[in-house]
Formats: sequence, structure tokens, C-alpha cells
Amino acid sequence: MPAPPKHRWIFAPRFRARSFGWRSQPAVQRVKEAVAEIKKVARKDPVLGAEGAIRFLEKVSPALEQVDSSSGAIGTAVNRAIEAFVPIIAAAPVDRKTRARWLERLWQAHQDDKIPYIETLGDYWGELCTSPELASQWADQTKSIVERIWGPLHRPGDFFHGTSACLSALLAAGRHEELLELIEKAPHRWWHDRKFGVQALAAMGRADEALAYAEETSIDELRPFAISGLCETILLDAGRADEAYERHAIAANQKTTRLATFRAIARKYPHKERAAILADLIRSTPGDEGKWFATAKELGLYDLAVQLAQASPCDPHTLNRAARDHLERDPDFALEVALASLHWLVAGYGYEITSVDVLQAHDSAIKAAQALGREAEIRTRIRELVAHDCSVGGFVGRVLGG
Repeated sequence: MPAPPKHRWIFAPRFRARSFGWRSQPAVQRVKEAVAEIKKVARKDPVLGAEGAIRFLEKVSPALEQVDSSSGAIGTAVNRAIEAFVPIIAAAPVDRKTRARWLERLWQAHQDDKIPYIETLGDYWGELCTSPELASQWADQTKSIVERIWGPLHRPGDFFHGTSACLSALLAAGRHEELLELIEKAPHRWWHDRKFGVQALAAMGRADEALAYAEETSIDELRPFAISGLCETILLDAGRADEAYERHAIAANQKTTRLATFRAIARKYPHKERAAILADLIRSTPGDEGKWFATAKELGLYDLAVQLAQASPCDPHTLNRAARDHLERDPDFALEVALASLHWLVAGYGYEITSVDVLQAHDSAIKAAQALGREAEIRTRIRELVAHDCSVGGFVGRVLGG
């Protein structure tokens, strides 16, 4: 019986060694395409998907050697790929021999990682082993090397690429006390080592000790997001949601936008009033109240949204969109928001401001005023605002001069 044809991966020929130039954006796009392709295959054939993920991890670092990584975009893309692929590889239903072979391939790729791009793969080693027995074997293979570089003869610059893999394997093997003893030998109290100790204490049901262990680390290393994230998880798993919220929710759930931060916290703490969560977030950023405008608007808290837009600088583009979208259904809100936009424009705030932005704020204010029968009053207010124009070169006044 002939062997079935090999699967032809679209991403594979694109990730030849040094196949990308210095620009990061094309490489980021190719990484995202590879992730999408492998995830799609894995949904139909988990084993083939896992094979594709391993092949990607073998090829990605040599392919990206020449890419400018200074912006962090390509590193973030690869880290997200690793986060997506680890569950695929771990969930694939294969025998122990196949999994052992996969781990050897990944170990070699990790060892050959020069830049490095797949360094964080070691953090997931215990999960990739999928069984305590296999994890214990890897722990035995690597522990003596970690002990040697962390021992009395340790010299600055000593490094073993498999340190995280060893700690992760000890954790997955259930050798918790042994893991804690090993971490105490480390010459530095670094979070990327001690996080495994926190997880070990939590796995033994010693939640308060785990929290104290994590907080000791924060004294020596500023990793508030990572430390709070793990502490929050421990408290939530222990059923101590209120304590998790009070101590770690805000630090643990910082996202790229204020609205995304709010949503992340609201999902984790459905028992908390949404308005109360927003109030806590606003208090956590004194002087930046205006940046919570979009979140308050999203929640329908229009009075609060107006107060925030007036309290501190708020992006005029955001305010203009809100005023435009609410002209018909809530002209009172649209009016105050448009005036706030003009206020910050004449104060010189906003990025890449054009005449269109100024005219849009003005027109929204006038249309809302007309709907409310307040046109003369609002025109007077606008003239008073423009009379104190502090924008660069009096830009707002020149645009509205007619």
C-alpha cells in the first residue's frame, strides 16, 4: 500500500534561513499567516497540526536572523505563536515514542536559537511533556547542569538555555519541594525562575505562602504585570475573588487600551458592578481621567463620560466620533462632547490634528445646539473658546476664522 502524500505546508518555504530582510512588518505578517494555517489544519488533524507547529518552531529563528527586532513587534508575534502552538502540540494524541522524538526536535531548535526568538518555549516544557513520567526524565537530564551553573563556582555570564525547561519539568513532575530547593540555589532572585516556585507552592495547596513568595520577588524585580497576574490566578483558583480583585485585578489586566483593560477585569469579576470597576480604574490613574471617556460612553454612563472628557486631556478624534454618532439620539451629550473636543483643540492637545478635525467638532456642536434651540448661546461659547486659542500658530482660530 503506497504511503499517503506528505502535507505541503504553505508557510514552510517562506521560512528558509535568513529569508527575511531587515523590515519587521513582512515577517510579522508571515508569522501570523503561519499561525492561522497551522491552527486550521490542527482543527481537522491534531497530529498533523502539531507536526506543523514543531516545524515552524524549528524554522522560525534562522529565518528571522536579519530582521530588525528593535520595535518588539516580531518578538511579540513569535511569542504569541508559541502560546498558540503549545496547546496544539500538547493535545496531539500520539504515543510516548513520538512525543519523545518531538521533544528532542524542540530541544535542538531551542538550543540553536541564536537571537533568541523561541526562548520562552522552555517555560512550557512541562506542559509539552504531557505526563509526569516524561517530565521527570527531562528534569533528571537537566537538573545537574542547573545546579552546576548555580553552584559555588558560578561566574557572571554563566548561562544554560534549559534552565526554564528544567524548572517547568520539575513542576509538571510534581517534584515541588525539590523544585523549591533548587530555586533557592539561584544566584539571583529573578521572576522568570521564581514563578515556578510560586506555582509549586500553589499546587501543594499553600496559597498564602505562594503569594508571599511572589511578593518577595517584586521587591527585587519590577515585574508587576506578571507577578500580579499569577497572584490573581492563585487567589481566583482558591475562591478568593474579592481579595484577588482588591490586590491584583488592575495591575494584572493592563491591556493596550483602557476599554480593553476594563473588559478584561469585567470578564473575570462578573459579580462586581461595572460602574464600580470603572470608578476604581479611574482612581488608579489620577490626571488621566479623560482617557476613560470611551469606556464610560460604552457603558452608557454619559454624564460621567462628559465629566471625564472635561477633567483632563482627551483625544479630539475620539470625542468627535462620539459627538457625531450621538447627534440624533442624544444631542445634549453630543453638544458637551463636541465642546470638550474644541476645548482640548484650542488648548493644543491631540496628535496629527487637521482642519477636518476642527471643523467636525465645530459642526457637531452647532448641529446639536440647533436641535436644542441653543445655537446663539453655543456660538458665543465657541467664540470665547477660540479667543483663548493656544494651539500651534493659532491653528484652530485660523480654521474657524470665517
